[in-house]
Amino acid sequence: MVAKRKQDSSERRGTDASKNAQRRTLVVDIGGTKIKLLGSGETDPRRIASGKRMTPAVMVAEIKKITKDWRYDVVSIGYPGAVGSQGPCSEPGNLGSGWVGFDFAAAFDCPVRIVNDAAMQALGSYEGGRMLFLGLGTGLGSAIIAESVIVPLELGKVSYRDDKTLGQLLGRRGLKSLGKTAWREILDKVVDSFADAFMVDYIVLGGGNAKLVKNPPTGVRLGHNLTAFRGGLRLWELKNLHTQSAGASAAPVKVKSSGEWRII
Repeated sequence: MVAKRKQDSSERRGTDASKNAQRRTLVVDIGGTKIKLLGSGETDPRRIASGKRMTPAVMVAEIKKITKDWRYDVVSIGYPGAVGSQGPCSEPGNLGSGWVGFDFAAAFDCPVRIVNDAAMQALGSYEGGRMLFLGLGTGLGSAIIAESVIVPLELGKVSYRDDKTLGQLLGRRGLKSLGKTAWREILDKVVDSFADAFMVDYIVLGGGNAKLVKNPPTGVRLGHNLTAFRGGLRLWELKNLHTQSAGASAAPVKVKSSGEWRII
């Protein structure tokens, strides 16, 4: 009887692992100027222009249109703002309105997981130890990972000088007004300060403007454009992350965790 129970348990684990491997994920990385998409098994990301006209309903409609030849079972979303257990809990500054309370699972008609976009990119960039991620894009995204715990941050709101925040100085508008040289000087100082303050093993610079960083110092590396998509795939390995279900009758998504990951 004991042997039979062990065999049944092993078969169930094998079945769950097989389901996990076969699950197809659509990853949505929402930015202030564009939205990037990549599905399981695809190699070329697709893009949608965003901006002030972009509401969640418009986004879903355009995503369905541009991915009508892709098949997916679940959706991962990196959102440029604060995210709670039920989804976005603040409206984004560079997009349209209506994100808080929007039912993404019903709109996509499949299970959805949503996290802060910097946290998703950090998860895709992580290679162990204590890591700080800084996203250089429309604003300044940030997250830290240590001991398999992901903590989204809002370092872009930290005051720097002349009543300007780091988000204002290191974001797209700051880059345009400061110029590349001054922008890089501020970034270098901030990276040194944060490396000491957070006692990290390394810092990853991601986002569209990370490519402007020349000769990153020791302990700093540049992220890859695909790290957000890798993070979106990894979201479904986290045990305690809330999943929005498509309707009350939808079956729960079984997730085979590869470790004791947590996001707080």
